[in-house]
Formats: sequence, structure tokens, C-alpha cells
Amino acid sequence: MDNHPRNLEDRYGRRLTYLRVSVTDRCNLRCMYCIPRNGIEKVHHAHVLSYEELIRICRIAVELGIDKIRITGGEPLVRADIDKFLLRLAETPGLSEITLTTNGVLLAPYLETLKEAGMRRINISLDTLVRGKYQFITGRDCLLPVLDSIDKANAAGFDPVKINAVVMRGINDDEVEDLARLSIDRPFHVRFIEYMPMGGSSQDFPDLYMPSSEVAGLIEESLGSLDPVLSKKGDGPARRFKIKGAAGEVGFISAVSNHFCDSCNRLRLTATGCLRTCLLSDMETDLKEPLRQGVSDSELADIFKNGVLLKPRRHSLGAPDSLGIHGRMSAIGG
Repeated sequence: MDNHPRNLEDRYGRRLTYLRVSVTDRCNLRCMYCIPRNGIEKVHHAHVLSYEELIRICRIAVELGIDKIRITGGEPLVRADIDKFLLRLAETPGLSEITLTTNGVLLAPYLETLKEAGMRRINISLDTLVRGKYQFITGRDCLLPVLDSIDKANAAGFDPVKINAVVMRGINDDEVEDLARLSIDRPFHVRFIEYMPMGGSSQDFPDLYMPSSEVAGLIEESLGSLDPVLSKKGDGPARRFKIKGAAGEVGFISAVSNHFCDSCNRLRLTATGCLRTCLLSDMETDLKEPLRQGVSDSELADIFKNGVLLKPRRHSLGAPDSLGIHGRMSAIGG
């Protein structure tokens, strides 16, 4: 690996330092924008990367220049022995930060292990505060354990606890103000995410899509002006704001209406071992097959770097001729 300097760049000079790692395609929810209600064909366990394989790829990625890894799924906490994996991953030399995105249903018992693995921040998905609506969106009656996990993560000292809400017109847009209020009394970062045409959700996109500008207008109309917060390196794509007097923040991730491609620093590793350079592009590079065929670390690093060169300058969502993305969010890792 000595011939691989620790500076991973794509063809457009963007330095790539952030890898999102999906450890499973399985999930205990069936969110309407992620998994079709009639179910999906699950990936056979033999096609999913083992923890040993994940550790090896992550180690090579860090040696190339990745310094932040986010663990995703599906729902990462449904995979057996995920706690042991996180503790091992935390030992990777050169890795400065590990974070987790979860739906929160199974989170509470893992909080101590996550702190032991060095996690200080956590992202929890929450699209509604209404129990019946939560069941409609996710297919499961699990709102109460999610709210409990959010409270316990805050009490355990995770800072910030980020709450991710996908806004869907006619479904939860009437709760935008209530969700934003979560940032007032406690230091939560509530982030509103634009609905994207991914997989089976593409056909519903025209009806459900709501631009971030409209969401921000609803918040300002109800709660007052939003004061910009200066983003720091590594903050990610959210445009950050604070409601006057609030302990926390609100943010907007506008992948469709205001793309952030020019500053994108992230890559994704799917549970089946494919390197995706853009969430909103179907292009990917297979790392699993060469790994299982016995390539050396240096050879695998070369394959990884060549895959990075496929990263597009920008995605095409929102363009008049865009057909959406065929990949399922549950399989890609969000």
C-alpha cells in the first residue's frame, strides 16, 4: 500500500474522505419511500459482505484517505453481532470518526456500545410524531421506541442527535413545524430531506415531492426567521439554520432542488460489496468478487481508486429527462 498516497481524489479534484458502509439490506421497517409494501427479494447471506471483508475494505479505504465512516443499512442494528463489528472497526488506524444512521427502533440497548466504539454523533430517522401516521409511513407501530431511543441518546451525551425527516406532500408536510420545534428545547439537529425518485418511489415523485424552500417557508411562517449557521468542514450537505433562542438547529438537504455535487466528499459501499460513487447514480464498481478471488491489498486499492474515477460531476435528478434511480435505498445504504 506504500504506493497509494493518503489523498483520494476524483477526476474533478474533489477530495473524498467520507465512506457510508451498508452492512445489510434487511430492515425492520417498510418505509414507503424505501421498500415497496409488497416486499422485496432479500439478498442471500452468501452475497453480503462478511464482517471480515467489511473490515478489510474499510481499512484499505482509510489508508487511501477516508477518515470518516458512517454505518448504514437497511437497518444496521438488525444484523447479528453488529456491536462486535463496530468495536473492531473503531480500532482501524487513521479512522477519525465512526457514526451511525438508524431508524431508532432497536437503538436504546446499543447506546453504551456505540459510545465505547467512539461514536459521539448519531442520526435517527423520524418522519412523523403521530403514531398512526408513523405506522402508515413505515408499516410498523414503532413510534414509541423510536422516541424513547432519541431521549436516551440525548441523555447519554450524543451530540448532536440528528433527526432526519423525509418531507412528503400530503403525508407529513403538516408536521414540519412540530418537527422543527424539537430543536427548540433540546439540542437536536432536525434535518428535512427532500423526497427523491429512488426505485419504487419514482412513480410517486411528482405528487409527493416538496422543495426545501417551501419547507423552510412553513417553519418561518410559524416559528420565526431562520438564522444561518456557518457550516464546518465535514458537516455534510445540510444547509444549517437556527430558530431564534433554540438549543438546536434545523437543516435542509436539498438533493433535487439545490444539489451539492460540487462539494460532495462521499462514497458508498453496498452490503453486497459494490462501491457507489454517487447515491443518485446507478454506476458502481464490484469490490466483492476480486476480494473473494484473492487479490492483494494493493490490487484491491487500485480497483477502489479506479472506481472513484467513475464519480460523476453531478447527478441528474430534477432534470426534465431524468427517470430517477433504479437502485433501492434499502440496498444502497442511503
